[in-house]
Amino acid sequence: MENRIKTLFNTKDHDILSVYFCAGYPETGNTADVIRTLEENGVDMIEIGIPFSDPMADGPVIQDAATQALRNGMSLRKLFALLSGIRDRVRIPLLLMGYLNPVMRYGFDNFCKSCSECGIDGCIIPDLPFDDYLNDFKPIAEKYDVKVIMLITPETSEERIRFIDEHTDGFIYMVSSAATTGAQNSFDEQKKAYFRRINAMSLRNPRMIGFGISNRETFRTACDHASGAIIGSKFVTLIGEHRSPETAVKKLRETLGL
Repeated sequence: MENRIKTLFNTKDHDILSVYFCAGYPETGNTADVIRTLEENGVDMIEIGIPFSDPMADGPVIQDAATQALRNGMSLRKLFALLSGIRDRVRIPLLLMGYLNPVMRYGFDNFCKSCSECGIDGCIIPDLPFDDYLNDFKPIAEKYDVKVIMLITPETSEERIRFIDEHTDGFIYMVSSAATTGAQNSFDEQKKAYFRRINAMSLRNPRMIGFGISNRETFRTACDHASGAIIGSKFVTLIGEHRSPETAVKKLRETLGL
């Protein structure tokens, strides 16, 4: 069976909406409910955050959510238990996003095996060095058909971007800026120039833009320059405020003009 990430990008090439949430926030037991609710409300792809005590790429919203999730007792082992059977009802691509430390403690082979058993299609590990991925991780991930998604930033060289594009599969995560995650009202001309520059490279892999997307303007700008947008902090804020996945995703769609 074709990987669901590949299927999504083969059937939809624009306005893809991917939403991130932190597993175990605001409550431990609602992870499967959040996933089902996002799919039922038209989200195309979901990133499930693995809470970690030192999430260095994340801003205060996701840091606070991770801290609360850890207090709630969330762990990678517990997350896989909660995801067991998720494919009975959910068809869209699911990715795990987290830092290397919890993944290595679990064991990368075990991690990919558990992903495969639960129907997780890919993972994003922001602090995984690309050379380590190529040498040590890629063969294991390919054995289980787990796509390892790499991030690029405005500082990533063209040579490096082409190298990543050549050696990865699924999509490329375009970080809108070198800063941490967090909502922004608009993208300045410098960021738009970066989006145009990458667009002009005609890469093999589709691209998704993330970090700072929180309203109609930033969502439309991202979709105009890539296959779609990844929303994180805005949805985490909404689910924290409303405690209801249904209300949070409806408010998110209103905010994005969908």
